[in-house]
Amino acid sequence: MRKLFCGLCGLLLCQTATAAEPDTGALYEHQLARLHSDEILDMLQFAGQPLLVVNTASHCGFTGQFEGLEALHQQYKDQGLNVVGFPSNDFKQEAKSEEETARVCFQNFGVSFDMAAPVSVKGDDAHPIFKEITRQSGKQPRWNFYKFVIDRDGRVTEVFSSITGPDSKRLKAAIEKVL
Repeated sequence: MRKLFCGLCGLLLCQTATAAEPDTGALYEHQLARLHSDEILDMLQFAGQPLLVVNTASHCGFTGQFEGLEALHQQYKDQGLNVVGFPSNDFKQEAKSEEETARVCFQNFGVSFDMAAPVSVKGDDAHPIFKEITRQSGKQPRWNFYKFVIDRDGRVTEVFSSITGPDSKRLKAAIEKVL
């Protein structure tokens, strides 16, 4: 519940947050390890920018989507879109080591967009970023390669399942809406 005070009379007003209201702290106030690196991925750098957040896996029937995600990154990065991948073993299809995950992403598919070290994306153990995405959208990843389009205000505007490929016209239209 958000507490607001009336500037005219000084009365306390309470407003219940709705699922559509973003908790920008839950999305951006995190520092995560970058995939197989000593560097930090500071999510605060993305505040005020459109995002495509994707939970990924190295050994999944949808792993080939890395190629299309990289194409989206190249197509829209100059317009302000940031693609961020979050490897997860929640569906038991992630590589056994970060080194192998990095090889799949960076060498096999030429990924140049930001990739975090593996995190949980569903349930009680979900990273706070995914808890906020789920809170806003009412949808948590049910499999690898769920795609979440987030606008400049930190609102989840669209959710796409694994079967929606990166070359989908619907996905591209959703991205173009937030640019």
